[in-house]
Amino acid sequence: MNTADSALHTADITSGWPLPPSGIRIQIPQPLTKLLSEHALSRDLYPLAAGFYPRAIGHTMRRRNHPDNLLGYCAEGAGTLYTDSGRWPVEAGDVMVLPAGISHHYTADSVKPWSLYWVHYQGVLADEYTRFLNVAEAVASIGVQPRVIADFEALFALRNAGGNERVFVHAACQLKAMLTDVANLIAAHSYGRGTRIDIDQIQQLMHRRIDRELDLADLAQAANLSKFHFVRKFKQLTGHAPIQHFIHLKMQHACQLLDTTHEPIKRIASNVGYDDPHYFSRLFKRVIGVSPQQYRQHRVA
Repeated sequence: MNTADSALHTADITSGWPLPPSGIRIQIPQPLTKLLSEHALSRDLYPLAAGFYPRAIGHTMRRRNHPDNLLGYCAEGAGTLYTDSGRWPVEAGDVMVLPAGISHHYTADSVKPWSLYWVHYQGVLADEYTRFLNVAEAVASIGVQPRVIADFEALFALRNAGGNERVFVHAACQLKAMLTDVANLIAAHSYGRGTRIDIDQIQQLMHRRIDRELDLADLAQAANLSKFHFVRKFKQLTGHAPIQHFIHLKMQHACQLLDTTHEPIKRIASNVGYDDPHYFSRLFKRVIGVSPQQYRQHRVA
């Protein structure tokens, strides 16, 4: 058993909390963690252990020193997390992010104990993935997210994997996708409660106006923000300026039309809101990398 596995095993035993009959706890055997730590597709990030403790009455955990990273997700109920930095209440829809080396103590609420999903992970890029979560404090809200629960359930399929190496490598890749998805959810919930942007609503507006112009004032009004604050928040969430994002959506739609119709370039330009087909072609090449004609020839070939 490697150091990380030993630490997990000891911590779970010394917590003094029995696993509920309906709970789940998976610990990956040392030969498989060694394989994951060396495989080209999993050595950057891989799970060590994962589990789900439903309505965990009396659940408590204390670790003074632990060598791996931990992500916990509270699906319902409540609890409390203590670190050297302070005390953090945990409620339904919150994640706990505990980087390697951080001493901590967490416990389920005595009145409404949490249902807690959790995963321990390591890898040569584990610290980078943890930093990518960008949690200023130890706890962040992402809301009640069925897809995050589904991601944990996918990890639990390892119970039936036996020694199938491919299944464990696939689980490592699923964990990477889950962490980056959680990072996006954290970002979406962190930029000002009550004034954050509903990205889905803004994108629906962009799709409805894909065949015409849409200026910044329209988008900011839909978000009920000033243009300055809308641009800042939108870019924080997506990495792109709003109009740049709208142009990219237009070019994606143009690609779809080039793939699925025989419409002339002039008509496709009009369908995505450009009266000048030459301007459309220049913009398409700037975004996609080839001209509309070259794109269509390539796709047909």
